[in-house]
This record gives sequence, C-alpha cells and structure tokens, in this order.
Amino acid sequence: MDPAGEIQKVASMRRGGSGSIWRRGDNVFSRSSREEDDEEALRWAALERLPTHDRVRRAIVPLGLGGDEAAAAKGVVDVDVLSLGPRERRALLERLVRVADEDNERFLLKLKERVDRVGIDMPTIEVRFQNLEAEAEVRVGSSGLPTVLNSIVNTLEEAANALHILPSSKQTMPVLHDVSGIIKPRRMTLLLGPPGSGKTTLLLALAGRLDKDLKVKGKVTYNGHEMTEFVPERTAAYISQHDLHIGEMTVRETLAFSARCQGVGSRFDMLTELSRREKAANIKPDADIDAFMKANIRTRDLCRHNGRG
Repeated sequence: MDPAGEIQKVASMRRGGSGSIWRRGDNVFSRSSREEDDEEALRWAALERLPTHDRVRRAIVPLGLGGDEAAAAKGVVDVDVLSLGPRERRALLERLVRVADEDNERFLLKLKERVDRVGIDMPTIEVRFQNLEAEAEVRVGSSGLPTVLNSIVNTLEEAANALHILPSSKQTMPVLHDVSGIIKPRRMTLLLGPPGSGKTTLLLALAGRLDKDLKVKGKVTYNGHEMTEFVPERTAAYISQHDLHIGEMTVRETLAFSARCQGVGSRFDMLTELSRREKAANIKPDADIDAFMKANIRTRDLCRHNGRG
C-alpha cells in the first residue's frame, strides 16, 4: 500500500466533498434569494393590478414595518400607508436618510429621478419685482419714543390731524427704493444686507404681507400674475425670525398639525399621475421611495384628529 497515494486520495475526496458542500450552500442561499425576489415581484404585480385610486394607498415596505407576519417572513409586506404609525414612518425615513449630511442629497435626487423618469413637469413659480418702492411715515425725535406720555400726545395729534386742525409732524422715510429683480425657480436665492437695509420689508412685499400703513409702489408678479389675481398666502410663506407657537406642543407636533391643516394640494394628483405613467411604462419604482411618497402625501388629507379653536 502506498501511504502517499492514500493521503492524496483522502485529500482529494475531502476537497470534493467540501466543494459539494459549498456548492450546496450556494444553491441554498441563491434559492432563498430567488424566492424573496419572486415574492416581491408577485406583490408588485398584485399591486399594479389594483385601480389607480387604490394603488396610491398601498405600498410594499421591508421587513419590520408591517404587521403581516406571513408576508414578513418573505422579507416584504404589502400595507395600507394610512395604517402606518409614527414609528413606522420614522423607520422608513431612517432607511432613506441614515446620515443627514450624506444621504439627504441622495434622497432628494432619487425623488427627482423618479418624477423625471416618466416625464412629469413639476409646477414652478418665477417671482419678478420691478421698480418696487416702500415708504413709511415715522415720528422723529423724542416723540418717537415708546412712552406713556408720547402715546397720549400722539393719539391726540392723530385725532387733530384727522379733523384737519393740526398738520402732521410725521416724516416720510424710504425703506425700499427702486428695487428690481427676478427669483428663478429651482434655485436658492440668498438675500444679504446690513441691518435696517430693508431685507424684511422686501421679503414681506414678495410674500404679500406688507403692513397696510406702508406706501408701496411698483409691481410684484408670480408667473406673470399680479397679487390681486390670486391668494399669495397659498403660494408663498414668510418665516419670521420670531417664534410664534404653542408652548404645550413639541416641534414635531406643531409641524405635523400645520401640514395636516395645509392639506396636500395638487400633490395627490401628481402622485396619481405618477403611478399611472409608471404602470403604463412598466416601471417598478424604488420600494422605499414609493412608500415614503405615498405615506407622506396620503396621511395629510386626514384632519379628523385635529383640534379646533
């Protein structure tokens, strides 16, 4: 008997057996992966067969975000987005944006790519202001100080001015003088200037929230429409540096309440058209992006739990 030959034979048998074991292991893992992919494909196919109105209410979310244990064993769950609670929505957002500084831009690009893929043009607004001027009548000297005596004297003086007994002692002070410009859509615009240069007045003028006591000249248009042709508050918002909120509510509750009161606007119609075009083009969107968009838009039209007053 040749010992070297026996050792070589045993080693060869071990290598062959080991290879077969690893090959079987690869087959097991590949078969499991294929089963999960097939399960997800079946759920997407079932979702696409639903009517458009029902399709925008349902989404396929990953394991751990739904309550269907049988489906969760396969790795995905088909859920109604309205049934997702705050914890599930937060977990879904964390899957998309794990590190804010790194993933936020990638997340926004995914949203943009999904909309651009089917050729949907998002509505944009171009703001133009031309020869904008604003003047205010102010009191100068000691009469402008906020004291009790000045308040009484100024009230009596305004009454005398209304009766044309005394001339007004107020002086006209220009706040904005011949300001023109264009704010392009999809661009971030930075407004810089020293204190008292009229930055706040300009922003208030563009948002349609100027004080009625100011004398305003010039023209502000949104896509060529003047302020009298639409409601500016539904199109633009001015966020003041002073916080005005209810102390008993958290920041999350305040933003959620405002979002629910504002509603979804035209975004639900956009989501419906997006789903319809993707189905026609046989495009399967990213599951996480799809679930986030549906949950973010659909849950805003439920205002029955909001307090009133």
